[in-house]
Amino acid sequence: MTTNALASTIVIDTDKAPQFIDITERVVEHVKSSNVLEGIVVVYSMHTTAAIKINEYEPLLIQDMEDFLSKLASPDAYYRHNDFGIRTVNMGDDEPPNGHAHLQHLLMSTSETIPIANGDLQLGEWQRIFLLELDGTRPRKRRILISVVAYNYSK
Repeated sequence: MTTNALASTIVIDTDKAPQFIDITERVVEHVKSSNVLEGIVVVYSMHTTAAIKINEYEPLLIQDMEDFLSKLASPDAYYRHNDFGIRTVNMGDDEPPNGHAHLQHLLMSTSETIPIANGDLQLGEWQRIFLLELDGTRPRKRRILISVVAYNYSK
C-alpha cells in the first residue's frame, strides 16, 4: 500500500461573529484535484478563535447555534483575557478583546477528518463543513489547511 499526502492552504474572509461559512465545496474541489480514490481529508483551522465543524446547513439551525454560542460565552461578559491592564503575555499592538471567542472555541474543534471513498467525501445527507468565526472584533483572513492523505489514488 502506498500512502501519499497533499496539502494546501485556503484563505477565507470573515467579518462578524459568530459566523458559519460553508466551505464544503472548497474541500470537495481540493479532494477532486488530488485524484485520491481512498483516503482521508483533514480540514484544519490555523487559529484559536476560528473552528472547523461539520453540521447541517439550515438557516434557522444556524441562528440557533449562533444564539447558543453567544449565551454560552457572551461577548459582553468580563474576561481576564480582555483586561489589558492586568494581562502581560501574548499581546499584539492590535490585540482585540476576544476572551469569549477563546472560551467558545473550547467546545469546538480545530479540525475535522472526513473519509474519502471512490474519490468522494463521505459526508452524510445533511452534513456540511463549516469554518466557524468566533471573533468578530474586526474583519479577518482565516487560513485553513486542507490535507489529503491518500491510500489509493488514480494516476
